[in-house]
Amino acid sequence: MSAAVRILSAGPGVTLQDGGRRGLLRFGVTPAGPMDVGAYAAVLMAAEAAIGAAAIEVSLGGVELAAEGETIGLAIAGGAFDIRLDGVSLPAACALALSPGARLSIRAGAGGAWCYVAPFAVVDLPLVLGSLATHVRSRLGPFGGRALQAGDALPLIALRSPPKEPLQILAPWLIPGLAPGAAPLRALPGPQDDYFSSAAETLFYETQWRVSPRCDRMAYRLDGAALDHARGHDIVSDGVARGAVQIPGDGAPLVLMADRQPTGGYPKIAHVIAADLDALAQLRPGEPVRFSRATHGEAVDARRTRAAQFSAGVALTPMLRRDVDASVLASVNLIDGVVDARRHSD
Repeated sequence: MSAAVRILSAGPGVTLQDGGRRGLLRFGVTPAGPMDVGAYAAVLMAAEAAIGAAAIEVSLGGVELAAEGETIGLAIAGGAFDIRLDGVSLPAACALALSPGARLSIRAGAGGAWCYVAPFAVVDLPLVLGSLATHVRSRLGPFGGRALQAGDALPLIALRSPPKEPLQILAPWLIPGLAPGAAPLRALPGPQDDYFSSAAETLFYETQWRVSPRCDRMAYRLDGAALDHARGHDIVSDGVARGAVQIPGDGAPLVLMADRQPTGGYPKIAHVIAADLDALAQLRPGEPVRFSRATHGEAVDARRTRAAQFSAGVALTPMLRRDVDASVLASVNLIDGVVDARRHSD
């Protein structure tokens, strides 16, 4: 039997993603790709996968996985999710071996909105416009462009050796979620900030916003104050980038995310800088967020710092368990042999 990862159950929004469908925006094709670029990069590094390789993106709905054919190595990282292998709790960022017959469950935990699972292998599915990224709205990607569901199998080739024991992934840039009172996310003004009064701009940076339940991979709507337009809420449609903050007619900001549309006709008051977008992506509905005005130089420096972190790679270390209970003890062999005391007596 060929090796595969089998989806036993999946909540809404669990998809296969890779580095994204690049170079096609001019044709109206959205790149898609991971919501949390840093967590996605971490699992690829831990799994020794190629840049841009495919991984499972897990939403708050969670997922349950099994291995078929062979033991498969998996790397997991993202928000502070609840990771369990046959019921035994593992760190939220870890690498493990999934044997046939074992069950791996990933559920929403203490914080964060997205989690990534990368196999120590290559996902062997046909590319769609050169990519395995799933964009559900346009039905582009594997499985007809839909989300993953129970019964799906991800065939694998070029398997690499799985870890001999569960390992913890250490990556300094992983963002499980914004802690209360965390620093504001940095944003560059414009390019249509002239469509807003100075009072509206000040309100954008001084308001404590909350992520609306009306958020998805396309955009995070923010609840809070209504921002008034000084020159109307329509512009000639132009290209939009990930992190653009559009202000539609109702005045509620929309921060465009991985599944953003290629163009938009609402004025953009700001752009969240690339280095801070993962922190925004990991926020759950109802969680607060603030913004601070950044300069171009600050955005470039932050991007360089993040690139340097990525270049340093990740560390894989043996797990240090501090939450051992009876169920954990029962799952491991604590005896490595039996001796006859009479043979060693004086």
